[in-house]
Amino acid sequence: MFSRLAGALLRAILVAVVISIPALILPDTSSDTAQIVALIALFAAALTFFEYASVYPGLVEFRDAPPFNRIRFISLFATVLLLTLAELSQFYPSTLTRFIEVMGSTVASSIDVPYSPVRLLQLALPADAGAQHIAMVRTAAGMAYLISLITLGYFVVILRLIGWPQAQTKFNVWVNLPTFDPTAGGDVVERLRRDAWFNIALGFLLPFLIPAVLKIVSINFVVVTLESPHTLIWMVTAWAFLPASLFMRGIALGRVAHMIEEKRRLQDANEYLPA
Repeated sequence: MFSRLAGALLRAILVAVVISIPALILPDTSSDTAQIVALIALFAAALTFFEYASVYPGLVEFRDAPPFNRIRFISLFATVLLLTLAELSQFYPSTLTRFIEVMGSTVASSIDVPYSPVRLLQLALPADAGAQHIAMVRTAAGMAYLISLITLGYFVVILRLIGWPQAQTKFNVWVNLPTFDPTAGGDVVERLRRDAWFNIALGFLLPFLIPAVLKIVSINFVVVTLESPHTLIWMVTAWAFLPASLFMRGIALGRVAHMIEEKRRLQDANEYLPA
């Protein structure tokens, strides 16, 4: 019980730190922004603590099936930290911040081709956006997209190496998939595979759909400029992290479906063995 509470508290603190990184590092953060960030960080920390401190399932998927959520957290942490340091180079240039900015700019220039997600994100900006601002958005987009690709590659390799989820001591579908109802009707394996392909397809389309949504919002409602450093960091982070997270969820659901199918096959084989 104590280890569970200690682990939940550590996770809550780490989540609060990630949310607070831009406000803690970037200069000229207004008091209103700091208060909003503090409120969101406290809410996210409390949600994380109660989720991991509870024995019963809540909202977090694959809670007891590492390293799924650990890889996602590391990806989110790396994206927010590197984008914040790249943005900090606009205020206080240093060797570290300039290196991160140049690295992101190099990656962005290599994948900034027509109809690519990075190009579409730039086209979502207003027509009167400055060249420096467009370059900063491109740098942030390239860096975030690279991190998401590395995260997906690392996730697939780790699953192959450890044999997830078969390598786990136990895999409780009720705890790790709290939003999935196995009694809703239909074969569980087919439903898991259908959800897996849906998440993978949505993860592939989101980097293209989000810039289109931003452009529609700018035309019909309010102009989205991404000029605020905090807005730029979190918008680009969501643009890269959400698709990668959906890809990971789709791959994980497919692996769970394969695990259930293999257990059924072994069970059927054992039933037909001669006594």
